[in-house]
Amino acid sequence: MWSMQNLNKYIDHTLLKAFATEADIKKLCQEAVEYEFYAVCVNSSNVAFAKAQLAQSDVKVCSVVGFPLGAMSTETKAYEAKQAVADGADEIDMVINIGQLKSENFDFVWKDIEAVKSAIGNKVLKVILETCYLNKAEIIKASELALLSGAEFVKTSTGFGIAGATFEDVQLMKSVVKDQAKVKASGGIKDRVTALEYIALGAERIGTSSGIDIVTNKKLDDEHTY
Repeated sequence: MWSMQNLNKYIDHTLLKAFATEADIKKLCQEAVEYEFYAVCVNSSNVAFAKAQLAQSDVKVCSVVGFPLGAMSTETKAYEAKQAVADGADEIDMVINIGQLKSENFDFVWKDIEAVKSAIGNKVLKVILETCYLNKAEIIKASELALLSGAEFVKTSTGFGIAGATFEDVQLMKSVVKDQAKVKASGGIKDRVTALEYIALGAERIGTSSGIDIVTNKKLDDEHTY
């Protein structure tokens, strides 16, 4: 029987909008503490502020890197990741270079991920595939490259693409990484039934801006896509 006491620990409570204010981030952190979510997920410029808000709690800080397009230079991603960790990030969610993957420049994608992992050391790395732009073969390849690079998670989506997580994509990603890495489902997950279905399919983390609705089993209007 699922309850808030375990479901909440799957949730990265997320706010990545460009216009998120300090007041918004503070509220996000307060909610994460109240509902005992696993982490908050914020843009890298907000990491230090979020870390300070959570100083007296067990809630972790996750920072996105190369977000949301993944198309910046490898050096830029690695520097952003290193700085986010210096600012207090416990986990890094990086976006792969989607264009390079689709161009079959697999060495580039591998080294791009590896550079970020090297920059953050033993901190957790989640690799965002942005599955809405990939076919099955590309999802498989991207998952393999994430494993090769030492990532701890593969993640479906930014929430800023044309679509978010799907059950099929999570199943496929899990079939590739098996027990060698974990799967994070994100993008469009707004209710408890959907969240539990992803967990049943093998997701070990849920990225959502609807965490409160999920753990309280409320379905409210939410303008966020993440």
